[in-house]
Amino acid sequence: MGKFLVLLTVFSAIFAGGAIYYLQVYAYYEPVTLSDNPSGPGETRITLTPLAGGQATPVAVSDFEGIDAASSPLRFRACFKLDENPAAARETYAPYPGAVPLIGPRWFDCFDAKAIGADLESGKAVALMGQENITYGIDRVIALYDDGRAYAWHQLNHCGEVVYDGQPAPEGCPPPPERKP
Repeated sequence: MGKFLVLLTVFSAIFAGGAIYYLQVYAYYEPVTLSDNPSGPGETRITLTPLAGGQATPVAVSDFEGIDAASSPLRFRACFKLDENPAAARETYAPYPGAVPLIGPRWFDCFDAKAIGADLESGKAVALMGQENITYGIDRVIALYDDGRAYAWHQLNHCGEVVYDGQPAPEGCPPPPERKP
């Protein structure tokens, strides 16, 4: 009877570990498509914030691949080609200081966060503000290369880092959304 209980415990642990792995790496992710007027989950458009400030403006892109998950606003990843001249984009749109690409699932192989991060540090790519507060406290960041390749992800901004840690919003941040009970 003891061997049976040990085997049951081991197989239960293996099953639970496999389920947790699947839920973290595969479950919840959905493909994202481009839309001129996104209105629901699984739809987005790529925007960049002008250097002079103001609203983020839509930009034309091609070869778009994207994923997102309703379970967290930080799970968004996208790979695409910016249709406008990358040199002109660098002069037109606001930079994003402190950009750190977040690691995505290995199966979404067009997005290599470690390589993008290294290229941002070395200057091979530049980080631009896609859209500030796309969700409260979270910015969409775009990494742009000289050949027009671009990658997007969501990153906590200074307001989100504080508020999601349970602290009151710092000065200069919009008021946080009401929490649901």
